[in-house]
Amino acid sequence: MAMAVEARLRQEKVKKFEDFVDRRLKPDLVNAIAQRDNLFQQQKTFLDLKKNIENLEKNGVTSMRSMVNLGSEVYMQAEVPDTRHIFVDIGLGFHVEFTWQEALQFISVREARLGRQIDEYTHLIASIKAQIKLVCEGIRELLQLPAE
Repeated sequence: MAMAVEARLRQEKVKKFEDFVDRRLKPDLVNAIAQRDNLFQQQKTFLDLKKNIENLEKNGVTSMRSMVNLGSEVYMQAEVPDTRHIFVDIGLGFHVEFTWQEALQFISVREARLGRQIDEYTHLIASIKAQIKLVCEGIRELLQLPAE
C-alpha cells in the first residue's frame, strides 16, 4: 500500500516537472531564440547599410538611380539627386536624416548595443537549456533511471 502511494506521488512530481519544462521552459527558450534571431537580422541590416555607405564614399557617388519596392513586389524607378544625406530607420518607425559620417557613427553605436543584446540572449538561452537539463536530471532521479 505504501509503495503504491509513493509511486503515485513520484508520478505526480514527474508530471509537474514535465509540465514545467513543456509549459514554461521550452516556450521561454523558443522566445529567446526568436528574439536573438531578430537581433542578428538587425545586425545584418546595419552591416549592409555600413557597407553601402562606405561604397558610396569610396566611389564618390553623389547621385544615383534605383528601383524601389512599393510593396507586393511592385517596383518603381527612383532618382536620388543627393546621396550625401540619407535617412536611417532608428526604430519605432522614426527615420533620421544623417550625413554619411553621422550615419556611420550611429551604426557603430547601434552595432555595439546589438552585440551586447545578442550576448545577453545567448547567455539566457544557455541558462534555459541548463535549467531544462537540470529538470530532466531530476525526473531521471525520481524515476530511478541509470545516468546516460
